[in-house]
Amino acid sequence: MTKADLIAAVADQTGIEKAHVSETVEAFFSVVKDSLAKGENIYVRGFGSFVNKKRAKKVARNISKNTAIVIEEHYVPSFKPAKVFVEQVKGSDK
Repeated sequence: MTKADLIAAVADQTGIEKAHVSETVEAFFSVVKDSLAKGENIYVRGFGSFVNKKRAKKVARNISKNTAIVIEEHYVPSFKPAKVFVEQVKGSDK
């Protein structure tokens, strides 16, 4: 499912125009990105959590040049689904 498919599905279920749904979806993604960039986690009960995970400093290899590269400590965005969400997906027919 693409973002356009998501917008169409929400518009069909709610009866709201696609343009308004598109603005809302874009605003949601913007808030999630901005919050995670600030270091704030987002918790949505029954759906899941958008969190920053800390990656430790490590030494990696550049295989083509056969050199060592130091990758500094950094954060990566992550999504952890809620237990209810996981159970619903496990129990669904695919």
